[in-house]
Amino acid sequence: MTIINAALCSFGMSGRVFHAPFITLHHGLKLIGAWERSKHLIQDHYPDAKSYPSYEELLADSEVQLVIVNTPTYTHYDYAKQALLAGKHIVVEKAFTTTVAEAEELKSIAAEKGLVINVFQNRRWDSDFSTVKSIVDTGILGEINEAEFRFDRFSLGLSPKAHKEDPGPGAGIVKDLGPHIIDQALYLFGMPDSIFADIRITRPTSVVDDCFEMLLYYPTMRVRLKAGYIVKEVLPSYIVHGKKGSFVKNRADVQEPKLLLNEKPNLTDWGTEPETEKGILNLDDNGTTERNTVPTLQGNYYHFYNGVYQSIANNTPPVVSAEEGINVMKIIEASFQSSKERKVIDL
Repeated sequence: MTIINAALCSFGMSGRVFHAPFITLHHGLKLIGAWERSKHLIQDHYPDAKSYPSYEELLADSEVQLVIVNTPTYTHYDYAKQALLAGKHIVVEKAFTTTVAEAEELKSIAAEKGLVINVFQNRRWDSDFSTVKSIVDTGILGEINEAEFRFDRFSLGLSPKAHKEDPGPGAGIVKDLGPHIIDQALYLFGMPDSIFADIRITRPTSVVDDCFEMLLYYPTMRVRLKAGYIVKEVLPSYIVHGKKGSFVKNRADVQEPKLLLNEKPNLTDWGTEPETEKGILNLDDNGTTERNTVPTLQGNYYHFYNGVYQSIANNTPPVVSAEEGINVMKIIEASFQSSKERKVIDL
């Protein structure tokens, strides 16, 4: 089996929680090290890993084949470009970049150098969304008329992470939580024809966007995407209405809380939701209502990294391609334009 050596651009929360456990779970991937600016923590968790004092030293290491760009959004373009120019394949966290132009340039460089880009849209492998996708894919709801995806939290205070709260090209909820549900919508339904968006600041001390609503226009359906930090009551995160019925599902994936507790993922029962979190499928069977709960599929971010491995080792298509990352950025750019101009923007 071909072994691909991977290095992280940071071993903070995202490196420790979302990346390292799944890289080390995969037999074809090896976590070789991380760039650690001040704290040196990776060897506490992975004793054989290297701690690089600079990004230049990480990129100069000929053993490193894959670089995980898991740093603040405003740094993605610069670090990703440096990695590609150094001949490394890359995984880039969401938001892919801060502009469409940056994303398209990275795609062009990778194509020119024969390198692979995968965008880290791990929420495709959440248990809740995986279940929603399976329901839509079966066609049991009939022609889809309307869908709504939400990603809500309740927090009037600001994040301690300055890069999320200080005005800048990567700050704000649209580029933080937005890419998750935008990507999920595009993954299910493709690119819309046009978009209308309302982007606001709602927390008392916030100076960056922290609430949005986007309406994606498709020829025969509409998809509404919403996220905000002032939502105390838990609402269904996924609502899909079709001509044969509806499906409703709460956001209940257990992976992130388990990973934060340093639980290690596996390939058996990982990502299994509580039985109480089943979705509701309400169908019209020739005028008769059939309302039942639906067991939730398992979630596992391992599948993202298995796709990354296959795309590099076996030349399969990227699991989340640069083009898909570009499409998310197109939606983000159009949403800011729409909110500013208060009009529908054609894509």
